[in-house]
Amino acid sequence: MNMDMGMDMPSATTAAGSNPTGSSSHDMGGMEGMGGSCKISMLWNWNVQDACFISETWQITSKGMFAGSCIGVILLVISLEFLRRLAKEYDRLLIRQHTAKFQGISAPVAVAAKPATTALKVGHDSIDFQEAACPAGIAIPPFRPSVLQQAARALLHMVQFAIAYFVMLLAMYYNGYFIICIFIGAYIGAFLFQWETLTVGTSQTSATNEATVCCG
Repeated sequence: MNMDMGMDMPSATTAAGSNPTGSSSHDMGGMEGMGGSCKISMLWNWNVQDACFISETWQITSKGMFAGSCIGVILLVISLEFLRRLAKEYDRLLIRQHTAKFQGISAPVAVAAKPATTALKVGHDSIDFQEAACPAGIAIPPFRPSVLQQAARALLHMVQFAIAYFVMLLAMYYNGYFIICIFIGAYIGAFLFQWETLTVGTSQTSATNEATVCCG
């Protein structure tokens, strides 16, 4: 079922009957001035020529243009996976910077604790070991990003959100070729940007995240 993107009102001459076949030549999906009908289907389809996406200016007029659009869709989904990884790496950077501030405090204490461990092995009182080891276990306080850091994190989230909604809009055209391209982009993006070292003893990995970032 095609949806009309540019239906014109019949002229007075046509209404009077001087051109009885003129009004019937406009089927659902007729759009003047674009060189062909703009096809938009709300059912699964394999439209190529004259298919329209997002706006009437994005109308497929050739196979080369359609191939370029498919490549663009793949790159768009890949960029979504890239932004997800970028946001994760930025959080890791902030945590490393926060942790580095306390390394200078805990490192000298840890060196001082080493002789006490040796003394414990040769029979010294265990209280000496505990007194030396307790300062080395100083807990790092929780980290709260600054205003600028949080603004950067929010910006990354906003861009991910926008791209995800754009991909969702493309999928709602039910074009089989575009949907396949979305799947291909998700595969390539996950292969490239979810390829990371898995930490033993934790279940928090890239694979545990949501399959899409759509809708929050």
